[in-house]
Amino acid sequence: MVKASKPFLFVTILCCAMTTVYAQHSFNLTNIPGMTKYQDSLVSLGDRVQNAENNTERFALNAQFIKTLVNALKTPSSAGFPFDSLKRISILPSPDKTFRIFSWSLPLDDGTYRFFGAIQMATKDGKLKLYPLIDGTENLKDPNAITSNKNWYGANYYEIVPVTSGGKTPYYVLIGWKGNSAKTSKKLIDVLSFEKGEPVFGKAIFDQKQNPGKNRMIFEYNKLNSMTITMEKSMNMIVFDHLAPFNPEMKGNFEYYASDLSFDGYKITGGKLKLVENVELKNAPNDKDEFYVDPKNKKIQPIKKL
Repeated sequence: MVKASKPFLFVTILCCAMTTVYAQHSFNLTNIPGMTKYQDSLVSLGDRVQNAENNTERFALNAQFIKTLVNALKTPSSAGFPFDSLKRISILPSPDKTFRIFSWSLPLDDGTYRFFGAIQMATKDGKLKLYPLIDGTENLKDPNAITSNKNWYGANYYEIVPVTSGGKTPYYVLIGWKGNSAKTSKKLIDVLSFEKGEPVFGKAIFDQKQNPGKNRMIFEYNKLNSMTITMEKSMNMIVFDHLAPFNPEMKGNFEYYASDLSFDGYKITGGKLKLVENVELKNAPNDKDEFYVDPKNKKIQPIKKL
């Protein structure tokens, strides 16, 4: 078992190391050897985290990973470095190049996950600011709550979609894998905006008759199945599998939910996401995070049929 003090240790590491860190904003990579060295260390640590035998070892190695990543992102030339050898974490640049999000998950012995991340953002004074993403899932009484980066509804993001209104981009849609437990997985569609220079997660932009007033959409389903959520640019729509129970008697028990092979979508219109049901697709969307069935079990094959 992991001692209760572990989560607080990581909050301290992230907050102290990242919230007040600034580096000169430069896309001129003058320190490629130094950044490559950091990347090699992160790759090695990531592999060791993945192969750790228990929570204690996993948390200790992840702490080293966090410190190394923070030091890398403090380097002046880090803004232009792609970190493209880091396969175990997600790095998403915003389409307008004003920030990028780093996110990753830590699998625990009981089948649950803890999430970590940071936002690296350019500021008006030509510097870079790092915001820690502190996973507050366990303490969130309402998963629909609007949160800050310090009580983040943690996820491993794999797609970012800008939502424009009046010629501006007031917020960004984040699509991610949430993990959950030994029996179910979750995916989500969250919303990121910046208010007074600070990141805010969640916003009531979902236009739908059922379950109105949502600040984020969370989907839960059987862990041995897969679910697609992806942006279809040709349709200007976020398309996703429609989830249903194996039979009506199992309604509400998400351990028995899977795709029924139909699709719904959120049409981006007027700065909102308008729900469209029973979307007809000529070709099924390509799931961009196919390895998110269960990162700990590569042998499991997604089951799409009910």
